[in-house]
Amino acid sequence: MQTIEIIGAIIGIIYLMLEYKANKWLWPVGVLMPMVYVWIFFESKFYADMGINIYYFFASIYGWVRWNRGKDKQNELPIVHTPTRYIFPLTAIGVILFSAIAFVLVRFTDSPVPYGDAFTTALSIVAMWMLAQKYVEQWWLWFVVNVVSCGLYFWKGLYPTAGLFAIYSVVSAFGYYKWKRMSGEKQETMSMNIE
Repeated sequence: MQTIEIIGAIIGIIYLMLEYKANKWLWPVGVLMPMVYVWIFFESKFYADMGINIYYFFASIYGWVRWNRGKDKQNELPIVHTPTRYIFPLTAIGVILFSAIAFVLVRFTDSPVPYGDAFTTALSIVAMWMLAQKYVEQWWLWFVVNVVSCGLYFWKGLYPTAGLFAIYSVVSAFGYYKWKRMSGEKQETMSMNIE
């Protein structure tokens, strides 16, 4: 299992570097990475994390299409802040997802950490959608997911994966500030083009 975990961690670092740079090539890597992690999480009995990777596979295809909508720099999807009108609906969706996933894990699986697994999975679903929209605040959700996941994977003995998520945690904080700066630069460029 260690070898496939190391391969998954390497792919994950490449994905994170591309996400940090807001590079559209993160999406093809995002299609590959879940295929590795479905196996890892199935073997480790992290069933919700296994399921989220199936979601990541399809979400990466959606993200690729969404980010490639504009054919040139002027029409590409801009990095923006999450509209306030989305905060309550996204929170409600997260709570509903957590409740449903936790119910399934407690009732129908032998997951050793059903609530932790459900929490990170529900938050990841919301964060992935926000990433596809290029919302700056998706980084904070990923920060929480990554810190909690790091602890869970370390506890389960998935050390390369725990290490990857420790790196993800640090980069999530830096990613927020980079995307925040990039969103400001984009706004400035747009206003100069209007004038």
